[in-house]
Amino acid sequence: MTVPATQSHRDTMLRLSDVRKSYGKTVAVDGLSLQIAAGEVFGLLGPNGAGKSTTVALAVGLLEADRGTVEIAGAGGPADPAVRAKLGVAPQALALYEDLSGAENLRFFGTLQGMAGSALAERVRWALEFVGLTARARDRVSAYSGGMKRRLNLAVAVVHDPPLLLLDEPTVGVDPQSRNAIFGNIETLRRQGRTILYTTHYMEEAERLCNRVGIIDQGTLLALDTVERLIAAHGGRSALVLDENGTERRIETEDPAAEVAKLARRGSLPRFRLEQPDLEAVFLNLTGRHLRD
Repeated sequence: MTVPATQSHRDTMLRLSDVRKSYGKTVAVDGLSLQIAAGEVFGLLGPNGAGKSTTVALAVGLLEADRGTVEIAGAGGPADPAVRAKLGVAPQALALYEDLSGAENLRFFGTLQGMAGSALAERVRWALEFVGLTARARDRVSAYSGGMKRRLNLAVAVVHDPPLLLLDEPTVGVDPQSRNAIFGNIETLRRQGRTILYTTHYMEEAERLCNRVGIIDQGTLLALDTVERLIAAHGGRSALVLDENGTERRIETEDPAAEVAKLARRGSLPRFRLEQPDLEAVFLNLTGRHLRD
């Protein structure tokens, strides 16, 4: 699904305008401007240290920008408690109390959001079921696996049913089963109309989950568009990699099928594989280095 690159004030859930944040001489975020539409899953893709977590901290109000503004759902900045109530946050550094059970963590964080009584109990039950932890609800978090903690971290973010979610590297260090479960959760939230800012350094996550992707490096937003348009604009050409008696030869081409047909007509078609541009290639072409460098 393609979301327009610009939105009206009315349907923009998160707007950052010329935001800058530095720590001494180190610039963490440098003039970042972006808009995230209601119902959009927006990916912020970049390596560790690119400024992704700082951007999330600015959006939620944990940090104050040196310059620029942050606006949530057209209602103002995150310094206002009423505005912050519209946010759900799953930070990269797990925000859980290990000596409490999963259910106790959810009740505690739900209470902080002003929930109580039967409404709180129902949301705790729903959140545990949503992330597949109902059977472990009474166990201490210290006994959870890394993947279970990540899933509970997501449950804390959604327990008060916020319209805007900020998920900072939500699958770091998890097993494949938990990662797929989290992917399923995010796809469900998208179908429910939640707006999500999703930071990651895994290109395959951005390709699978995100309507649009912003590529960030050294605090600067380098490009922003749908995955397909980013690849078309910055990914470079496809390549046929030929295996010629154990030696590989690359042929870059705009039309791989035509190139294969040409080789076949010559009667000398060796074994080959097709390499197509992806977000990794986009990042490499924009920065001169690989995403995981």
